[in-house]
Amino acid sequence: MVRRAEPIAVVHPASADDVARVVGAAYQSAHGLRVSARGHGHSINGQAGARKGVVIEMSSREREVRMGVGEKGSYVEVWGGELWIQVLRKTVHYGMAPKSWTDYLYLSVGGTLSNAGISGQTFNHGPQINNVYDLDVVTGKGELVTCSEDRNPHLFHAVLGGLGQFGIITRATIALEPAPHRVRWIRVLYSNFSTFTKDQEYLISLHGKPAKERFDYVEGFVIVDEGLINNWRSSFFSPTNPIKLDSLKPHGGVLYCLEITKNYQQPNAHTIDQEIDDLLKKLDFIPKTVFTTDLAYVDFLDRVHKSELKMRSKGLWEVPHPWLNLFVPKSRIADFDKGVFKGILGNKTSGPILIYPMNKNKWDERSSVVTPEEEVFYLVGFLRSALDSETLEKLRRQNRQILRFCDDASIKVKQYLPHYTREEEWKDHFGDKWDHFYHMKMEYDPRRILATGQRIFKPSITTTTDM
Repeated sequence: MVRRAEPIAVVHPASADDVARVVGAAYQSAHGLRVSARGHGHSINGQAGARKGVVIEMSSREREVRMGVGEKGSYVEVWGGELWIQVLRKTVHYGMAPKSWTDYLYLSVGGTLSNAGISGQTFNHGPQINNVYDLDVVTGKGELVTCSEDRNPHLFHAVLGGLGQFGIITRATIALEPAPHRVRWIRVLYSNFSTFTKDQEYLISLHGKPAKERFDYVEGFVIVDEGLINNWRSSFFSPTNPIKLDSLKPHGGVLYCLEITKNYQQPNAHTIDQEIDDLLKKLDFIPKTVFTTDLAYVDFLDRVHKSELKMRSKGLWEVPHPWLNLFVPKSRIADFDKGVFKGILGNKTSGPILIYPMNKNKWDERSSVVTPEEEVFYLVGFLRSALDSETLEKLRRQNRQILRFCDDASIKVKQYLPHYTREEEWKDHFGDKWDHFYHMKMEYDPRRILATGQRIFKPSITTTTDM
């Protein structure tokens, strides 16, 4: 069954003051009017909806950005509804770019900062929420508040990764670094999971090394279904890099692909080959499975969108996406491989499966995000698509089966982009952070009108239409 959450109004604000006026009016309303901010509409379980409430359309138009240099370094100030692709295009024009990214750039700044914002750079720079200097936030009381580590720090850390529960981000100051000119993009294959994870973990352990002694991006994916080798996430190998998987697959039919990049400036192109060769010699991938391409930095960061356009042209993009994203502790990733990749999935996945490790010391524990307790944990993302209702229900059942397996095997996973329907489940998700999370909610959104689509808190006043 598809849940629909029809609002009574959609607002296109011209300024942060407009956002504050809308939220303030909702806060003062006798009926406790719900309010949700909508970025680019990529919440996967309808979290941006506001049934019988107001949706604030944050990404309705591009805004002016302001770049500068402060005590902490170079920065860019952007509107909360600005898309990351717009931020990239505007900053790279001046030779600068944000440090940390998501794989897909057609997401809003406020949207990803309300979750975390992760990609292959996370092992080195941390998630996007660790690369923010300050924010302007409209709280659930309709108050426009500037916050940072030094100014209203409790709100600042709560909002980062806070799932929109404490306020709507209307402005963010984001850390910048010099943008490289080009990227050497490399993929290598593994048939042994422990070897694959050993190499991934080795590569992220180099995060403190000079740039020439490490890669700039470390991700990976699981190849269960050979048909996916040419899909929107995995078209790298074909047609210029043809590959026959049958000769490489072990018994059980699963391969693992390590995806790495090396950034460089055009004047340093003559040294990049040697740096890459030195790093690759320390890895234990299948010989003769090195697949390489070279492209502009912006083209690499925007790679998923190019595939999106192809999918849209075939009518394969605007379909349900029952995604499941999990943080899995390092100590149990082999058990997860055996039980899920080689067990539950069978030989058909209906979409890419990402897998890559991150360093916990690159995450600020003061944020609202929850991660496994171990120092290294993996993102495992099942990015599936359903072309019909039968497939959709099958994938939903499989997601539930994966979660049950983790629970039964005592694999203490945490959902990224979490989706729960009961308060008890949310309490379990946040664990030791729940009491503080609840306290901050009561402080900054006491009527519980913000982001009700997350289904964490019920509005304090219920209308007759909800009974």
